[in-house]
Amino acid sequence: MPRANKLSAYLKKRDFAKTAEPKGSKAATKSSRLRFVVQKHAASRLHYDLRLELDGVFKSWAVTKGPSLDPRDRRLAVEVEDHPLDYGDFEGVIPKGQYGGGTVMLWDRGYWTPHGESAQEMLRRGDLKFSLDGSKLRGGWVLVRMRGDKTSRKNWLLIKHHDKYALDSDGDTVLKKDRSVASSRSMEQIADGRGRKPKAFMSKRNVLKADAVWRSHGSAGGAHRRSSTEARLRAQYPSKRSAPAELPNFIKPELCTLVGRPPSDLGWGHEIKFDGYRIQIRVEEGAATLRTRNGLDWTDRFVLLSRSAATLPNCIVDGEVVALNDDGVPDFGALQAALSNGRSEQLIYYAFDLLFCDGQDLRKLSLRGRKDRLKRLLSSRLGDGQSQIRYVRHFETAGDAVLKSACGMSLEGIVSKRLDSPYRSGRIGDWTKSKCRTGQEVVIGGWEEAGGRLRSLLVGIQREDGLAYVGKVGTGFSREVVEPLHNRLKRLDSKRSPFAEIGNPRAGHRTHWAKPTLVAEIEFAGWTADHKIRQAAFKGLREDKPAIEVRAETPARAKRALAVARRARVKRILHPQGRRPRDGKTNNVVMGVTITNPDKPLWPNAGDGRPVTKLDYARYLEAVGPWMLEHIRGRPCSIVRAPDGIHGQHFFQRHFAEGAASLLTAVKVSGRKPYLQIDRLEALAHVAQIAGLELHPWNCAPGEPNRPGRLVFDLDPGPQVAFERVVAAAIEIRDRLTEVGLEGFCKTTGGKGLHVVAPLKSGATDKTGWPEAKAFAREICARMAADSPSQFLIEMTKKDRTGRIFLDYLRNDRTSTAVAPLSARAREGATVSMPLSWAQLRKNLDPSRYTIRTATALLAKIRPWTDYRAGQRSLLHAIRTMRGRRAS
Repeated sequence: MPRANKLSAYLKKRDFAKTAEPKGSKAATKSSRLRFVVQKHAASRLHYDLRLELDGVFKSWAVTKGPSLDPRDRRLAVEVEDHPLDYGDFEGVIPKGQYGGGTVMLWDRGYWTPHGESAQEMLRRGDLKFSLDGSKLRGGWVLVRMRGDKTSRKNWLLIKHHDKYALDSDGDTVLKKDRSVASSRSMEQIADGRGRKPKAFMSKRNVLKADAVWRSHGSAGGAHRRSSTEARLRAQYPSKRSAPAELPNFIKPELCTLVGRPPSDLGWGHEIKFDGYRIQIRVEEGAATLRTRNGLDWTDRFVLLSRSAATLPNCIVDGEVVALNDDGVPDFGALQAALSNGRSEQLIYYAFDLLFCDGQDLRKLSLRGRKDRLKRLLSSRLGDGQSQIRYVRHFETAGDAVLKSACGMSLEGIVSKRLDSPYRSGRIGDWTKSKCRTGQEVVIGGWEEAGGRLRSLLVGIQREDGLAYVGKVGTGFSREVVEPLHNRLKRLDSKRSPFAEIGNPRAGHRTHWAKPTLVAEIEFAGWTADHKIRQAAFKGLREDKPAIEVRAETPARAKRALAVARRARVKRILHPQGRRPRDGKTNNVVMGVTITNPDKPLWPNAGDGRPVTKLDYARYLEAVGPWMLEHIRGRPCSIVRAPDGIHGQHFFQRHFAEGAASLLTAVKVSGRKPYLQIDRLEALAHVAQIAGLELHPWNCAPGEPNRPGRLVFDLDPGPQVAFERVVAAAIEIRDRLTEVGLEGFCKTTGGKGLHVVAPLKSGATDKTGWPEAKAFAREICARMAADSPSQFLIEMTKKDRTGRIFLDYLRNDRTSTAVAPLSARAREGATVSMPLSWAQLRKNLDPSRYTIRTATALLAKIRPWTDYRAGQRSLLHAIRTMRGRRAS
């Protein structure tokens, strides 16, 4: 069929005097591969248009819910008319009243390949199998015509194949990548005609501008006129109302999700996080009301701020009230002191959002648009000087850099917000917060005093079974605060403990219980394994939040998102040369960290004749990070660094170095120089950047360096010892541990030996220390050596090593380390310390087969140590059991 006939239905449905869609008159550039595009289309109903190049046109389907990466999802795809190839470069707005009126985004594009026989034959039969190679969609797919559709034959199902790009759950994750591949714009920016124009793909150059929005003829001569900003938002975004909207009494605020690291994607704005009270200002007819995040009227507490706000028109503004210290930094203690003294002239209101103004509800507009309106409003009414009400600017540079700057200025952290998002009450995920210091709100349930003076607070958080005790707060009380706080607590004195039974502190003559109504803000060093706070300091009372809402606040770590990222990392490492963009340049950004000198070889060979580059190593750590992190997080960690590769100089780094504060963690142990700690996935990318080839964490419980968290038995074979004997020794260690109630897990060391690891319970019921752990481990090894002196020894004497296995129990001390599971080794072959199941531990096992190249693929298949956490056992019980066996 001639191409013109194929497009007859397309041409008939459109009035090109009113729409900017292409007429199909311009020829697309030739390509050696078939191309595809997916356009997100907000017409009367949101859908995604899949277009496959074939026979000079785009064969097209409207996928109602969008493509899913889960092969179990069968998405309805309605076949529509063929489209011209130059439609593959169209991004803009189809005017309302025209066919398909609404906003169109170039959501994805790339190349497609039919599987097997001809695409035409598969289409005729109703079973089109193909592969996509796009920016967002990749791998195998199939379009299957629905069998019951015998009349129109237009209804198909779009299904993802089971391959390395598939997801077993949360297949809609890909739809969250909601930016144009051609212009990096959001739907709202496209509707508004803002931002960059789309980059051409089907033709050599674009004929459309960024504001591809046409209007019908409005004057003689048929001149085309661009619509106004409000009109461009018409498809799925609200326009101005003809009648003023009613001013709400109060709008529940949008809340932030705590994250470990600020987002690094485009389209986010980063603001300073203010250490104060969240306050909403409502102005009506020259009277301003100030309310807390829970709607409490605090106008009387901020009289001067209320007077300043009264000069604004009818509006609702969202912001934070703070007090600045002598260094000009927000200080929560200074805020409390100012309120106690009634000195509201010292307070500043930092406004960061405008929700309502002059009869218009602005919540459905983008944050960028709302902030523009807010900035103009404050500038015109209050001026740009040192008013008590000030505009909060945002930064669109990398979030990590903004956070690092904020921490360097002793600020609390930053808040990151999607600039194209509407205002939605609640914790939606469009706003996140990243802190420089760990903070938490707690409920005061009691206090301790000495000599009639307040010494510490007993605090808790709400859990399912009531108020759970989380520890004491004994520092941070200034002179101005301690006496008024003590007096308030005395008025709340109670005869009964408000805490749940489990973990309840003991009553004593210094201990007093309090009715759990006061909420305090604290800073602390982190959580212990039994969910207690460490090194907590008092910052002030939070009178804007009820005690019933206080729960533990930890960085968001969605299991589905983590699983998706984990699979993606594993798949990517299987291609060791790295995925390269179409311009041929290596993508050297891993987990938001730029890897300099990415092609530098760190290992000359990984057993496959090819070197392991710095970038290869970073991607390996990205792939195995979710597994490795469980065994290194919360523990000081030493790093073997080799900046020039394994044949260059090696040096051991155990202490924290300045310059990596936003990624690595500094932890003090007994007043020593801070040790470094790896508590987040992104920190592993920094480890690769500094060529940290080996990771050796302490074996303590997470967050508790003085308490053992696992036992490690290192089986180090001497000369002339076959590996099958090392395997037998590991099994014997496991059996001896089982006899006293401990679970053993095995891993290679990355060398010629094996480690047997026994995870330990840690908590109030098992207070064993390092001396007991070391003595117990020695006893296990000594008994083995005594039973088989020709096989084993526990003293490292070189002349006695030949033919025997050294049972090294010395790793079970506070500052002793053992190589982390999945850590690489700075040795020939790029071997790794591989966790294994006991079924894998066979006589013919070759530990050299586990390398940076092979480990991730094997890990995805075998899933070892899945019950590691469930295998935690009591060391105290094991010690008592061993003593009983010895006595008998």
